[in-house]
Amino acid sequence: QEVLGEDKLMAVLKERELKIYWGTATTGKPHVAYFVPMSKIADFLKAGCEVTILFADLHAYLDNMKAPWELLELRTRYYENVIKAVLESIGVPLEKLKFVRGTDYQLSKEYTLDVYRLSSVVTQHDAKKAGAEVVKQVEHPLLSGLLYPGLQALDEEYLKVDAQFGGVDQRKIFTFAEKYLPSLGYAKRVHLMNPMVPGLTGSKMSSSEEDSKIDLLDRKEDVKKKLRKAFCEPGNVENNGVLSFIKHVLFPLRAEFVVLREEKWGGNKTYTAYEALEKDFAEQVVHPGDLKNSVEVALNKLLDPIREKFNSPELKKLTQAAYPKAKPAEKGTKNSEPENAVIPSQLDIRVGKVISVEKHPDADSLYVEQIDVGEPEPRTVVSGLVQFVPKEQLQDRLVVLLCNMKPKAMRGVESRGMVLCASSVGEPRQVELLDPPAGCCAGDRIYVEGYEEGDPDDELKPKKKVFEKLQADFCISEDCVAQWKQRNFLTKLGTVSCKSLKGGSIG
Repeated sequence: QEVLGEDKLMAVLKERELKIYWGTATTGKPHVAYFVPMSKIADFLKAGCEVTILFADLHAYLDNMKAPWELLELRTRYYENVIKAVLESIGVPLEKLKFVRGTDYQLSKEYTLDVYRLSSVVTQHDAKKAGAEVVKQVEHPLLSGLLYPGLQALDEEYLKVDAQFGGVDQRKIFTFAEKYLPSLGYAKRVHLMNPMVPGLTGSKMSSSEEDSKIDLLDRKEDVKKKLRKAFCEPGNVENNGVLSFIKHVLFPLRAEFVVLREEKWGGNKTYTAYEALEKDFAEQVVHPGDLKNSVEVALNKLLDPIREKFNSPELKKLTQAAYPKAKPAEKGTKNSEPENAVIPSQLDIRVGKVISVEKHPDADSLYVEQIDVGEPEPRTVVSGLVQFVPKEQLQDRLVVLLCNMKPKAMRGVESRGMVLCASSVGEPRQVELLDPPAGCCAGDRIYVEGYEEGDPDDELKPKKKVFEKLQADFCISEDCVAQWKQRNFLTKLGTVSCKSLKGGSIG
């Protein structure tokens, strides 16, 4: 998508082949968007480049401890096996690649001294700005997140490469490296950027946002379920995660895409250019259901050899060890929950946008709202907010919606969700809507800090009282941040809050 330093690139190629590296932090499980850089790495090899793949294990720890220290070795082994399986599945010869772990050289005396040298010239502002698109952003960031961009810059020197390849979301780190490496006497490198694949919900595909991504080891039934929920409105080609996946993953790998459909709808059609497919979808010649089914078939063909490789007892054991499920633990340990305890990741909480709001025809205290949560159709939600929130304050605003409650008829209108609000503890009762961070989109996932991974329940069973048990520990902090057991409610853009009800409850 973009190249920084093209003149230097051309100068190197006049003398020899390019030395290039691509790095990945070993955090959450790799997802299908990894096919984009992998196919580009295949292109680099065909062009004669020397390619190094860096498993950035130390970076994974520095990024808000996304990978605990005790799991670093296991997750790095998991990544190494997955990435090699992906490359093999698209026909990339592994013997032409060099694989390196960050901790192989990042703990050396020379590298450590360079980290200190760099920290003496880099400003806090520049370090924070550089990591803004890559390092997890929280209200009170750790110092480790500020170190992250500097380490990535130094990697270019210590891996002895001419160029670094990465997603366009890394642009600020790349320009940071170009600015600061010369201050240590090191050369600027070339930077090559591929586009970011939108997730199934329309935003960037993210390892920490379950609904937005399909893991490389997801079962076929999981692929089907996630694609069924994906945003794919008829005729809408904007923020369409399914179309974007075809454009950025399937077409580059296969050079064509087949839409599978019954004869009565025109039969199968093969597209050799993405633009023709997008045009047909925009004109509603191609139906969203047929598009999703066709993606499911094509994607499973890519994933089958990876699943087969990881079906071995050794790799199954590695997967379970690298990404352990919550177990009973001693009281006071991080994320320790009693066996069979309910956990926040069971809740499907999303950012919603109120499209319309009207008084309930048969209940003076109830609103009937149409709320967009990133699905093909808005949800009908009934809320008892009439006496607390004026209608005009609800219209067109972002709200926090619990989406996997069992649908419930409220005075004859079926409600498919609950708008979560802050409430005062004393009398008279005050209620305020919860506010997602600025910049959020309808459908963005909201999770509790430390419980980013795991699929929410398809539907909360009323008899199990999952929501009610978790709600008992919901509260508003002294900073007006929504919390569960002192852990913040978060989106990828920051914390969920309310205006003024410190110490209040949430419901």
